[in-house]
Amino acid sequence: MSYKDLSKEKMFSFGDLRFDLKASLIVFVVAVPLCLGIALSQGVSLFSGLLSGIIGGIVVGALSGSRLSISGPSAAITTIVLSSVADLGSFNAFLLALVIGGVFQIIFGVLKAGIIGHYFPTAVIKGMLAAIGVILIMKQLPHLLGYDKDPEGSLNFIEVNGDNTFSELINMVNFTTPGAMIIGGFSIVLMFLWGTKWIKNNKVLSAIPGPLLVVATAIGLNFLLKNFDPIIQIRKEHLVNMPDVGTWAKFTAELQFPDFHAITSKKVWIIGLMLGLISSLSSLLTVDAIDKLDPRHEVTPTNRELIAQGVGNIVCGLLGAIPVSSVIIRSSVNITAGARSRFSAIFHALLLAAAVFIMPGILEMIPLSALAAILIVIGLRLARPVLFINTFKSGWDQFIPFMVTLLVMLFTDLLRGVGAGIFVSILFILRQNYKNPFRLLEDTIDGRKHYFIRLSQYVTFVNKGKFIEFFRKVEPESRVEIDGGRSAFIDRDVLEAITEFKYSGKLRKIDVILEGIEEVEIISGRK
Repeated sequence: MSYKDLSKEKMFSFGDLRFDLKASLIVFVVAVPLCLGIALSQGVSLFSGLLSGIIGGIVVGALSGSRLSISGPSAAITTIVLSSVADLGSFNAFLLALVIGGVFQIIFGVLKAGIIGHYFPTAVIKGMLAAIGVILIMKQLPHLLGYDKDPEGSLNFIEVNGDNTFSELINMVNFTTPGAMIIGGFSIVLMFLWGTKWIKNNKVLSAIPGPLLVVATAIGLNFLLKNFDPIIQIRKEHLVNMPDVGTWAKFTAELQFPDFHAITSKKVWIIGLMLGLISSLSSLLTVDAIDKLDPRHEVTPTNRELIAQGVGNIVCGLLGAIPVSSVIIRSSVNITAGARSRFSAIFHALLLAAAVFIMPGILEMIPLSALAAILIVIGLRLARPVLFINTFKSGWDQFIPFMVTLLVMLFTDLLRGVGAGIFVSILFILRQNYKNPFRLLEDTIDGRKHYFIRLSQYVTFVNKGKFIEFFRKVEPESRVEIDGGRSAFIDRDVLEAITEFKYSGKLRKIDVILEGIEEVEIISGRK
């Protein structure tokens, strides 16, 4: 890993500019339906979703120290937004809670709480990436076949309409759209073709971004299919749907502002704190995952990331957008597209702004099945089989948290999956610590049992039970030597157990010799 201070880097260099421009175009194409779909699933206006993407890219992109992550509306907090708006009674009160949540995020960053981002187990982060890949594939398959009942961007197992990931896969068989299937199938083939070595080694063809070629080809196929039987023509509901804010009057009418009269509401402050915590956790998880995908292996300054996200959410709350956080799908697309700096995040947001005001009609020509093909290929790269194989070879302590994270995410949501993975990882750590707190040698000298114990470098409270279990098995009239001279840390709970054993052992004529261990005051007052 490279731990250099990214905050001192230039935002971009002209040598990287062409790579960032190409990447930003691809991220922009993918971001449009995701921003719209997440807004739709959260029960707010489509404009709020696009505005969130613009703010996340420009504001957070400019302030963040992450080189490759993309910020925008997150599917991970869809349920929270829905319940919070309903609980507060209005979207405007929710916007005030979002402003407060952003302030809390800045406070977290100033207090250096972002350090927790460096302590997520690697197995859990890998499981999260694999889960996102699997979920992307399963969620996008219906769109690939022309079943577009659910909005783009959903990652939760239970959909807003009550259906789930598996029921949607069953439903898509009965509601396929021939034209969308044709375009989707062709797009998948084109995406795989553009990933082959033959294309990559061709200087001319490799300069053409595969996803952009897929989108352009899909638009052309859509026009071509209009000349055929109506059965295979693609209807409007199978194309990108943009909000109409082409004039200043329509734009200002879409803007919403926080209800500052709700500042005295206890609910607003509680929801604000919850939004700050969950958005921060989601962003830290994502930047940690993105750092692991980063070809340069650079590490994001997490405290600065929290401050950037906080400022972004304050702006979102003030202008009527939904919460932003660093998002894994668009960030993964950014890396795959070859981005080199934060400029790709900023420029993709400028393109979103242009799409809202200048070219909504062009985007409405894009079939959703073509975008589904792009996301499915991204999903396959995130959940590639070699990741499962290598994690399995790393041992059960890596593979089980990996799979738990994946499966729980698949059947619930991102935060529950990560929480379950971390819990299982902790259980493995506790088990390992419980098993190996010391090295033991046993010998019989002149008919008397001798025990020689050398403590490990770190002995925590978790190990207390192992010590007590051993002390109970020591035979009467034995000699026990405990050496803690090489230990960097011995928890007080363990020291108390050793001290208690030294004095209680006298009743069984056990001699206890302590080296490099300081006796402590115990409950009975003996020392």
